Amino acid sequence: MAVFTEVPESEASELARTLQLGRLRELRGIQGGIENTNYYLTTDQGEYVLTLFERLSFEQLPFYLHLMKHLAQHGIPVPDPQALPASATAQEPHGEILLKVCGKPAAVVNKLRGKSEPAPGEAQCAAVGEMLARMHLAGRDYARHQPNPRGLAWWNETAGLVMPYLDEAQKALLASELAFQNHVAAGSACAALPRGVIHADLFRDNTLFEDGRLTGFFDFYFAGVDSWLFDVAVCLNDWCITLATGAHDAARACAFLQAYCGVRPLASAERQLLPAMLRAGALRFWISRLWDFHLPREAAMLQPKDPGHFERVLRQRAAHPVTL
Repeated sequence: MAVFTEVPESEASELARTLQLGRLRELRGIQGGIENTNYYLTTDQGEYVLTLFERLSFEQLPFYLHLMKHLAQHGIPVPDPQALPASATAQEPHGEILLKVCGKPAAVVNKLRGKSEPAPGEAQCAAVGEMLARMHLAGRDYARHQPNPRGLAWWNETAGLVMPYLDEAQKALLASELAFQNHVAAGSACAALPRGVIHADLFRDNTLFEDGRLTGFFDFYFAGVDSWLFDVAVCLNDWCITLATGAHDAARACAFLQAYCGVRPLASAERQLLPAMLRAGALRFWISRLWDFHLPREAAMLQPKDPGHFERVLRQRAAHPVTL
């Protein structure tokens, strides 16, 4: 999570004091990621993460922050936004959790224990599948609504911006896949898919484990309301593939899906559309990585990710459909 905005220690210290989190001991920028400015904020009372939002506005952020509060209160291990003391109201019983730091919207959440698992096995995939299903069910009564911000409309819009940077074979792939996904989205099977709040970016580096146990999901800032199957597909495209080639790993995928279905069985429309949705998940991240790679923003610690990875995943998904 790159550093676009430099936060003075004096301002971070005042923020910790205002939130009654204790005295600041350390403020350290977090490397990796491409959307927001993130710091580890350590006080004499605990460890937290300070996020300054570089693209999301004050109007957009309540959806994400209150979603994390909602999920945390329903037993899902997610970062819990810290509220200003004595700020709860009848309209906002969680209190004021959207802050301002260096003139930008910000939030402070508790730092989850554990670390990411870069080479997951079947047990880790099963744990993620089970928790994802629990998260989907926990979000059913979340009152706020926002469409998936990186859904089909965004793919169609952004594809034109990245086309000039592609070779002819890549242009053909992008155009044909967009046409296919627009066709699928217009069909009755897609309309029948169960929908609700999704994480939409639950990769290996957005999940934590400690002593073999899943300890948390984080980075909810692409969340929105979409088909739950899309969330499943995004996970399968990261947790259950061979990274070097993008090829499907059947054993890990089976462990993931069995655990997920043990909590929330897939509907018939979901089983029918899984191959198409796996292609959709790969397309979404191919486009976004092309955008970040070719049209980057300046940041102190920015490291755009390789768009070629999800091009390979998309080609694998199109050539070798996964069926249930």
